[in-house]
Amino acid sequence: MIYRFIVAAALATSANGFTMPSSSASTSTRLTALDTDAFESSIETFDPLNLSEENSSTHNNNRAAVIAAAAAFMTPLSANAAGPDWGIFEGRTGSLLHPVAMFTMAAFSVSTGLLGFQWRRQRTLGDEISSLKKTLPDLAGASSIADALQNAQSAETVDSAYVAKLKAAMPIESQISELQKERKDLASAGPRDKHFSQGALLAFIGTAFAIEGPLNTYARAGKLFPGPHLYAGAGLVVLWALAASMVPAMQKGNDAARTVHIGANLAGIGLFGWQVTSGIPILLKVVEFTKWP
Repeated sequence: MIYRFIVAAALATSANGFTMPSSSASTSTRLTALDTDAFESSIETFDPLNLSEENSSTHNNNRAAVIAAAAAFMTPLSANAAGPDWGIFEGRTGSLLHPVAMFTMAAFSVSTGLLGFQWRRQRTLGDEISSLKKTLPDLAGASSIADALQNAQSAETVDSAYVAKLKAAMPIESQISELQKERKDLASAGPRDKHFSQGALLAFIGTAFAIEGPLNTYARAGKLFPGPHLYAGAGLVVLWALAASMVPAMQKGNDAARTVHIGANLAGIGLFGWQVTSGIPILLKVVEFTKWP
């Protein structure tokens, strides 16, 4: 605005200084330069500041034109903060895209987290099974504790201590069998690939609609409303980015990266809960102040 004022002021002050003298004054000056009366007349006529009554009408017209141009130039442009008419995007349909998508993403986030824990369980079952196998007694070449126990009891000399160890190890063998079955079931379900795919989709759609929500609010209301809901949404996007950034290190076996990944996603689910509680009042206002479509 200050630049418009400076330009308008320059126009107003300079336009009058360039007003052309009348043709009669110019002719009188050339033909009667030695005539005193004519010379004085020419002086009176040559009036670059338009102070004479002869050019008062022209002067007023020029000044009015400059003032009108300056006023038009200084008039602020039509500034509707809400921007152009976005049509359905500003209506109830467009306004409900954000809450519907985010409610879906909240459930999707829990599902993705469960898949992540299933993949973690599948990955760690191998270590648990190996630890349990180390506690088993020597089976003397038998394929199972039941076979080893049968061989020990049918031997010419029965080692009662060894038989007792084998009997005590039978629950451990059953536990190992259950864990192996669980690992096989998890492997057939493929939680690793599902977790990766859902996590990537969650980060993309969630971030897109986290941006769409404020854009829709600005298009509809002409301003944003900073508060817990907006801050929690921004923090949620940051946590998604943090969790995704840990994936390369996780693939190399970095346990610290896994801990950060899990912690960021758990915190994100907590923020989602906050988003729901703080977003419901906003949703009710949207329904109240918008119309279909």
